Amino acid sequence: MPIKTCIFDAYGTLFDVAAAARNAASEPGREAFATHWPTIAENWRHKQLQYTWLRAITGDHVDFWQVTEDGLDWALEAAGLDGDADLRARLLQLYRELDAYPEVPDTLRALKARGLNIVILSNGSRNMLRAAVDSAAIGDLLDDTLSVDSVGIFKPAAQVYDLVGQRFHGAKSSVLFVSSNGWDAGSAAGYGFETVWVNRAGAPIDRLAARPRHVLTDLTTLPELAS
Repeated sequence: MPIKTCIFDAYGTLFDVAAAARNAASEPGREAFATHWPTIAENWRHKQLQYTWLRAITGDHVDFWQVTEDGLDWALEAAGLDGDADLRARLLQLYRELDAYPEVPDTLRALKARGLNIVILSNGSRNMLRAAVDSAAIGDLLDDTLSVDSVGIFKPAAQVYDLVGQRFHGAKSSVLFVSSNGWDAGSAAGYGFETVWVNRAGAPIDRLAARPRHVLTDLTTLPELAS
């Protein structure tokens, strides 16, 4: 079936999750943080994702912003910087203003030119996603932004992927699902979407029940898959 809708994960797929720590590290007076920022950024993201999975399993759902704060607190404590309240506040501010990857605007324009519905489906809260979309100035290229806020559970729960069909009423095979998270792309493939894993880090493929159909290093060639 022809692709009608292109669904994007947000964080790590459209928005650079390392940008907050990287940008903070370049600011005057952040020399101590600058020596640790890559590890802090990696730990922050790892814990953020880990906490979504654990909360989905236990049913202890909270807003994704709370998960983001909790992950940062763990990462800062691990680096011995948990007493720096100013740094914590600055990192959280920058997380609301994440940079989009350089190829994102042109990729979305090319997909729009093909007549596709362009949609974000994210664990992010509505307020977080609105801030990120506005900061990246890509709102005019999106047809909708779907958040797990409406179902109260994080991906990869099927209830989240169900939001796409509820919104667009098309066959699963008409959806091209794009994520930089291997577990997300694999889970969406098992759900029935045609999936793309944006493997920016060159990581091994996750050993899950299903695997993404396509693997790209970035979004540049994605419009060719949707033709």
